[in-house]
Amino acid sequence: MPRAVTLIRSAALSDVAEYAYAATAPAEARLIFLAGACPLNEDGSTAAVGDYAGQAAKAVENMRTALKDAGASLEDVISTRVLVASTRQEDLGTAWKVVREAFGDHDVPSTLMGVTVLGYTDQLVEIEAVAAVLDA
Repeated sequence: MPRAVTLIRSAALSDVAEYAYAATAPAEARLIFLAGACPLNEDGSTAAVGDYAGQAAKAVENMRTALKDAGASLEDVISTRVLVASTRQEDLGTAWKVVREAFGDHDVPSTLMGVTVLGYTDQLVEIEAVAAVLDA
């Protein structure tokens, strides 16, 4: 199945970042805009309270579900924004490692941000994403 997303790397930019610097999708692609994937259990409770890695994993799991319901997968994601409620770079790195590993070789352009607070009680991580698919 052909993919809509093309990741773009630049030899003129640092290779320290663990993601492509840009991505494109053709005009005929259907874009899917995901709400922030939160680390919520099915009953609405917050998963992995106090655990950045655990919350990142649950947010990725919930993002996979939303993508599947929209006819897509992680390989169709064109960009992400990872929000982490912390002022410590170590906590951001902990959440990022989980997200980065979930995407594997599909290292989409991403922004990692420390924020003051997120919307749900005990929430530490949220992942926004945009995906692009070619419908048959």
